[in-house]
Amino acid sequence: MNPLQVAVGVVKNPEGKILISLRHATLHQGGLWEFPGGKIEASETAESALARELKEELNITVTAATPLITINHQYPDLAVQLNVFSVERFSGEAKSCEGQPFKWVAPAELDHYVFPAANQPIITAAQLPPYYAILDDADEALLLPNLQKILNRGVKLIQARLKTLPAAAVANFVEQAYPLCKQEQTVLLMNSAVDYSAEVDGIHLTSHDLMALTKRPENGKWLAASCHNLEQLQHAEKIGVDFVVLAPVLATQTHPGATLLGWKQFADLVAKVNLPVYALGGMGDSSLPTARQNGGQGIAAIRAFLN
Repeated sequence: MNPLQVAVGVVKNPEGKILISLRHATLHQGGLWEFPGGKIEASETAESALARELKEELNITVTAATPLITINHQYPDLAVQLNVFSVERFSGEAKSCEGQPFKWVAPAELDHYVFPAANQPIITAAQLPPYYAILDDADEALLLPNLQKILNRGVKLIQARLKTLPAAAVANFVEQAYPLCKQEQTVLLMNSAVDYSAEVDGIHLTSHDLMALTKRPENGKWLAASCHNLEQLQHAEKIGVDFVVLAPVLATQTHPGATLLGWKQFADLVAKVNLPVYALGGMGDSSLPTARQNGGQGIAAIRAFLN
C-alpha cells in the first residue's frame, strides 16, 4: 500500500523560534505535539499542499520554503511519508484557525515535548545548521586561526579532525577552542580517531568506528558519523546516530582518486534513510541549494569555509 503523503513545515519566526501545535485527541497520534502541515491532495505538489495547510491552520502565507528532510515511517496501523520543509519567510501573524493549541519554542527546547515517533529526525534536522565545517590538522600552527575564520563565517557546527596531533597538542587546542565555540553558540565535535575524552559537544565517528558499534554510546551528546555507502547509512540509523556526512559526492583535492557518488546517487542513498545527511566532497558555498534539492541537510567541507 502506498504511504500517506504529508507536507510538513518547520516554521521559524525572526527570533529563530519554531512553531509546534498539539494534535487533537481524536486524531491518529492524538495528544502529541507536531509540526504543522497536512495531507497532500492528488492534484497538489508538496509545496502547494504545505502553503494551503499553513494558511488554513495558522493564517500565514508562505513566501519561501526549502526542502529539509523526507521521512518514511511505518506505524503499526499506517505508513506515512513526511515531506518536510524549512519555512523561514512568511507573512501574517500565526493564529489557530482550527482550535489547535500552538506555541513558539527554541530549537533546543523541542526535546522537552512529546512528538510522534516519525518526528524525531525532523527535530534533529530542525536543530542542525546548513553548514558543517571540518577543521583539519595538516598545519598545527593554522588550527586556531582557521577556527576563527570558520567562526567569523557564522558556521555553527564544527568537527575537529585532529588525527595526527599528539595528545598534548589536542588538549591544548581544545582548551582554547572550546570557550571560543561556546561564546559563538557553536557545537564542537571531536573525531573518534582522536583519543580525547575532555569537554566537547559530541563525537564524530569514522566509518570504521561506526561499524564497530552495536548501539549508541550513552553519553547523551551529539553523535555524528562518516558514511560512504548504504550499509553504513543504515547502520548509523539503526544505532541512533544524530546525523551523518556522505562522501565523496564530487571530486576533492584530499582524495583525488576516490570513486565519486555524484548527486543522483547521493539523492538515492539519502532517500533510503531517515537521517539528516550532509554532502561532503567538492562542496562550495554555491553547493547548498543543490544539496538540499537532493535531500541533504546541508554541506560539509574543509576548505570552503576558510576562503
